[in-house]
Amino acid sequence: MKKTFTTFAAVAAAATALSMPLAGSVLAATDTLPMMVAANDTVDQAKEEVSDTWITGKVKSSFLADDHIKGTDIKVETNKGVVSLSGMVNTDAQRELAIEKAQNIKGVKDVSADGLKAAE
Repeated sequence: MKKTFTTFAAVAAAATALSMPLAGSVLAATDTLPMMVAANDTVDQAKEEVSDTWITGKVKSSFLADDHIKGTDIKVETNKGVVSLSGMVNTDAQRELAIEKAQNIKGVKDVSADGLKAAE
């Protein structure tokens, strides 16, 4: 009797486990598509924000690593791959170097340096 109950319990557990994926898809079939679309939009937005943050960090790091640019005086912001530079540098050559360095960072689509002024 004990063996029969154990066998029955094992078969019932296996049948339940095998039917779970089917039950979930049948019950949620009508609601799944809008949730999947919303999830994909959220993931895309998160990737974009991470990319912008990564780009900003790389641009700032490249400025700080260069002896010809005073990176602490340049503010860097990134939005959808477009880098905006603002602040003050000593010369036009430093301004151009900062723009060039920003353009060379992977993922940068464009550089706006309207707010980056040269003291000369």
